[in-house]
Amino acid sequence: MNQQQQGSKLYLFSIVLVAVLGGLLFGYDTAVISGAEKGLQAFFLGAEDFVYTDSWHGFTCASALIGCVIGSALSGWMASSLGRKRSLFAAGLLFFVSALGSMNPEFLFFNHGEASMSLLVVFNIYRVIGGIGVGWASAICPMYIGEVAPSGIRGMLVSWNQFAIIFGQLVVYFVNFMILGEHTNPIIASIGEGINAVAPGSDPWTIETGWRYMFGSEAVPAGLFALLICLVPETPRYLVMVGDDAKALHILERINGTSVAQEILRDIKDTITEKTEKLFSYGFLCIFIGIMLSVFQQTVGINAVLYYAPRIFGDMGMDNPMVQTVIMGVVNILFTLVAVFTVEKWGRKPLLISGSIGMAIGAFGVALTFGKAGLEIVTMVSIMVYSASFMMSWGPICWVLIAEIFPNTIRGKAVAIAVAFQWIFNWIVSSSFVPMFNMRLGDDANFGHWFTYGLYGTICVIAAVFVWRLVPETKGKTLEDMSKMWRERGK
Repeated sequence: MNQQQQGSKLYLFSIVLVAVLGGLLFGYDTAVISGAEKGLQAFFLGAEDFVYTDSWHGFTCASALIGCVIGSALSGWMASSLGRKRSLFAAGLLFFVSALGSMNPEFLFFNHGEASMSLLVVFNIYRVIGGIGVGWASAICPMYIGEVAPSGIRGMLVSWNQFAIIFGQLVVYFVNFMILGEHTNPIIASIGEGINAVAPGSDPWTIETGWRYMFGSEAVPAGLFALLICLVPETPRYLVMVGDDAKALHILERINGTSVAQEILRDIKDTITEKTEKLFSYGFLCIFIGIMLSVFQQTVGINAVLYYAPRIFGDMGMDNPMVQTVIMGVVNILFTLVAVFTVEKWGRKPLLISGSIGMAIGAFGVALTFGKAGLEIVTMVSIMVYSASFMMSWGPICWVLIAEIFPNTIRGKAVAIAVAFQWIFNWIVSSSFVPMFNMRLGDDANFGHWFTYGLYGTICVIAAVFVWRLVPETKGKTLEDMSKMWRERGK
């Protein structure tokens, strides 16, 4: 009887745990390229019908992000038409197909192991398919969690989604490390003007096979996620939108208890009656803030580190870049936990502002020390500070705010637009990183390193000012409270 009155935390945590597996796949899919990209580059450098340049490689490494843009743009329609649950199931299937296709892009149409332009196109198509799944999951997972979680612990639970993303990245760092084993990544030598060649003596196994296992490993968690998502309920707010109040009330009672379920249901119905409100019904500022949160999360440059960590540590002169990459993954996990356990105490804005300042310090530290003899440790520590500051702030808190900030009646469309902007700028940052990082100024081979991180540090400072002046605090407010706040502001 007490459980009925108070609700079941076990039930809530079990369905949230399944939902955050989508976040794990998000992290796994986006970071798998970090270990595979050099082997992949060496493989396509062997093509005879075209020249695989730095620009081609940047595009290939970032091709999944094109799918992310498409998936996130469609996520609002998917979430509204199919529901949150079925949309996540579809995302799991796309993850699975992408993993197997990226592992063996020659399937049915090409000779195994023969690199060509056509094969590159097919490989990128498989990565785009996976990216569509990531785009759906990135928007709908925090939406799902935000719509089932009580307001008092919603920020913490949505933050667990970011923890899962970072944990997925750490898992794939370990998986890549284990797959590589005693083998070594190929040595890529520049021969000028963005053109490279595989240096003699490079390990042929990593060129022919290693990267395939790395991409294929995602099929295991993808299949598990698709199966488990079938066991969780639809969100109460979506059920109210489609007129199934009885089922919505049942789920609310299991989560919150009978004493408050009716009150929550009334609040949901009060703010969701106008199902077809226009996007700007609550004013331009609401949408603008959501979009800019997404833009800043990407333009601070974090994914340039997460996707290319082994390459960066290798350029710093580290003996085993994969080890440093794993260490960075552990640091990221620990500082994500800082956000998880402080977001409801400190609030969203203080974490974002402090994280922006920490990132700026780390980025400027990298810009000032990269490539300078005797300062390698300072550079590595600066990268860790930069990454850790992101993980305790913009990494999880941006997703928390995107899940919370928009009114009920426009949330699906608004989240889709905000997340689409996030992936657009993720693609811009990720695809431009290698050419920008390798820029030279005369004989100065490190100019690109300094310029890149100096730019990221400057954007971090601008992001801090933006949060301070414009972003509302959502700590302790229900999703229905946010609808009322924007309605008042829009008058």
